[in-house]
Amino acid sequence: MSDFTGLEEQLNVERRKVDVGEVSFSVREIVRMYEEGDLTIAPAYQRKYRWPAEIASKFIESLFLGLPIPPVFVATNDDFEWEVVDGLQRISTLIYFVSTSTETLSAIGRTHPLKLSGLNKLTQLNDISYVDLPVNLQRYLNRQPIQLTSLTDKSDKEVRFDLFERLNSGAIALTPQEVRSSVYKGKFIDFLETLSENRDLQSLLKLQTLNQSDGTAAEQVLKFYAYKNSQNSFNGAVSKFLNDYTAETQSGFDYQNERQIFEEAMNTLSSILQGGYFLRKNTNVTPLVQFEACAVAVGQIIEKGEIVIPPSGDWINDKVLVDSSTGGTNTKAMLRRRIERAVEIFSGNE
Repeated sequence: MSDFTGLEEQLNVERRKVDVGEVSFSVREIVRMYEEGDLTIAPAYQRKYRWPAEIASKFIESLFLGLPIPPVFVATNDDFEWEVVDGLQRISTLIYFVSTSTETLSAIGRTHPLKLSGLNKLTQLNDISYVDLPVNLQRYLNRQPIQLTSLTDKSDKEVRFDLFERLNSGAIALTPQEVRSSVYKGKFIDFLETLSENRDLQSLLKLQTLNQSDGTAAEQVLKFYAYKNSQNSFNGAVSKFLNDYTAETQSGFDYQNERQIFEEAMNTLSSILQGGYFLRKNTNVTPLVQFEACAVAVGQIIEKGEIVIPPSGDWINDKVLVDSSTGGTNTKAMLRRRIERAVEIFSGNE
């Protein structure tokens, strides 16, 4: 029989980290809040609006019919804005149909307002846009209620990250870095995004098409700093480790010095590889775990004021480096092993 000793205490501790509220707003209020910046959709989410016109039209038809609509989940950020956590497709569809602002439509990847199509109940609405509706029907739609469940600013940020991941593990399928960018947005996240465009980094990373716009490059920058500056805190849980490090930077981070170290490290690696991709034998995309170790090693050498010595021979296929970067690599021991081996390689101690 299972022993549940301590479960109630554990539940109470975790529950205290969560603070939620529920409120209903009309369709018009939802769209207005978005246009005025009170309700936001993070850039990572905006890229994910993917309902085709017929699905979007049926959602609008459901509102006209008064059918129950699932609640939209939002989280209060540090600026007291509400960020959409779950309900992107629904909120974006309201914007797509009701808004006439080119800028607002552009934010969800649309150039023109939605014209309804494929409706089999309210068939007279087919090929109709919002501005074509009689004023009384516009009012009727605008007053339809949408329930919002809000995770307030009192809730722990790790709880917010967990909620984003749980609710967006399906159709939207955000990567951990895209979620992290939404939850921890601010100066450090902006800094990571800027450095992810670094020319040398881009020349080194050969990514799958799916990973070229999903935050993978920004996460490589984050891992560079987290592993370089806080390696001893790593216990194998990568996502939590990166979240914790991101949170720690809010209390202090030497942006000028750290930028210089990163840029020099990327330039050095790119020079060693003569401007080519970081690829080992028989790989078509960059082996990111191995790349991280090498980047961190070069960064550590530079930070100490020492000279990075370009390695000779087939260093990128070094057995110890490759073995500690493949298979079960998310352990403290394996992380230490591959970084230490990379330091040896770039210090002339191959």
